[in-house]
Amino acid sequence: MDGVRPMNKDKTDFAYQMVYRYLSRLTHELPAGPAVKLPSLRLLARRLRVSISTVQNAYSLLEKEGRICSVPKSGYYALPQPCNDIHCEGEDLLERYQASTRRADMFVFGADEPTLVQSMDTALLSLERDLMRHYPSQSDPRFQPFGDIELRAALAAHYTSCAQHCWHPDNVFIAPDKTGVLKTVLKALQLRDCAVLVESPCGWSILRTLQSFGIRVIELCTDVEGVIDPDDLEGLLRHADIKMAILSSRMNTIRGRVMASDQRVRLAQVLNHHGLWVLENDSQGELCFDQQCVPLRDLIDPQRLLIVGAFDKTIGLEAPFGYLLTRHSRALWHRQLLLRSFRLPPIRQKAVARLYSSGQLQRHLCQLRHHLRLRMDHLSLMIDEYLGENVTFEPPQGGATIWLNCRHCVDMERVFERLLDQRIVIAPGTLFSVRGLHQQSLCLSGAADWSQNIESMLVSIRNALVQERLR
Repeated sequence: MDGVRPMNKDKTDFAYQMVYRYLSRLTHELPAGPAVKLPSLRLLARRLRVSISTVQNAYSLLEKEGRICSVPKSGYYALPQPCNDIHCEGEDLLERYQASTRRADMFVFGADEPTLVQSMDTALLSLERDLMRHYPSQSDPRFQPFGDIELRAALAAHYTSCAQHCWHPDNVFIAPDKTGVLKTVLKALQLRDCAVLVESPCGWSILRTLQSFGIRVIELCTDVEGVIDPDDLEGLLRHADIKMAILSSRMNTIRGRVMASDQRVRLAQVLNHHGLWVLENDSQGELCFDQQCVPLRDLIDPQRLLIVGAFDKTIGLEAPFGYLLTRHSRALWHRQLLLRSFRLPPIRQKAVARLYSSGQLQRHLCQLRHHLRLRMDHLSLMIDEYLGENVTFEPPQGGATIWLNCRHCVDMERVFERLLDQRIVIAPGTLFSVRGLHQQSLCLSGAADWSQNIESMLVSIRNALVQERLR
């Protein structure tokens, strides 16, 4: 460096230790949270009046200690340091995961929340304020146990694709959330202690709800493309007394992969042949990048079909309501919903209905799919660059998550804990199974806080995968 004279060995050793101590204190005093960019070699050399090679030596040692990482063409970053004060509730992995995601100082890299990329919460609340002026509070507001009729009509219109696949408001029911809908279905069909088939990986909220009813969960694994083998399904249904199958609408929501149309038709034929209930999980069907893909519901016997969805994955967290569409025995669902006595805010429901009827929601969904596709393409490239030697994956065809499979055997729970110490939350694959499947997998979200340094987070994940490799 200009202006800095070469030092003798003793002096160089001293300078190296001085820079190391300076950087150690600097990284220690940084606020808790995501990785922070450190001064460049040249800037720090000028600031401390040492040579660039001296600074380079200090940085190299800190990198070996796992306290910083180098990002090509970007520089050095201080990694989140171990945190010993994290309070995780219970010994259950899901409880620890949920407790960690609730902490404001954690970088949540495993939450499936697509609307964090773009939501309609502001538009929804603005509509609600306008509606409040048109629907002033009444002393005795009418109780609508099946949901606001305007929202039910809007959903019926949204799901009607042709004369053969039409829906009416009487086929639609609204509940507080998707879990509430699923519980209503399980009670109405008297499925307690029965067997239910799910595609695996499967969302943990569905799995835990089934378990709470004492249901025997049969997991049928999808392949790397997110496809269920119809022949495997045929053999399973022939030998097991399964009452219902819970399957995604257009794509496997965890893997983000779309089943080929001929395989989808064959799958529907097997399900129709055995006459079991089919519950289509359509919470993220609108986030499939290819909207020309035929949804499963168009291929299933209408009298054995149930469609369950929610608005939070497409509109935002201010619209938590769940819904059910079914053509089967309205009297049965009326009775069950009256027993549960849902009382939902009517104005918020009307506001959601107006998002449908005005066309705002469709425009939003087009933009959301576009932004998600760009985000997932970018994240896929970064994963390939930083984790390519450690994982395999297929780029998602929709949604906001990427499913990674480790090339080497690792202790994924230890990887999870090691990253927690660095204030990074991933979703281990076993969260999406009740049988301990997917132990060599993890799920990352493209809807994480993109203002943070994603590259350094991926470096931390890579280091954890290497450090917890089983030999």
